[in-house]
Amino acid sequence: MVPRSEEFERIRTVLEERADEPLTAREIGEHLSESGDDVESAHRIATILGQHARTGDVDVIESKPYRYRIR
Repeated sequence: MVPRSEEFERIRTVLEERADEPLTAREIGEHLSESGDDVESAHRIATILGQHARTGDVDVIESKPYRYRIR
């Protein structure tokens, strides 16, 4: 299992590289998989991003599905 801080840093990298538009957790997972990173699930990605949204690191756009962008 990857430490939580490393999980967020991998997700952050995807969001920074694709900063032109917010991404869904599923899209983030697809980008991570394409680069060879093992991702547990879109649900795990959404959970990590939700935790970081509380600290102000991430914006959550409440649409269906939710979209995320780095601050």
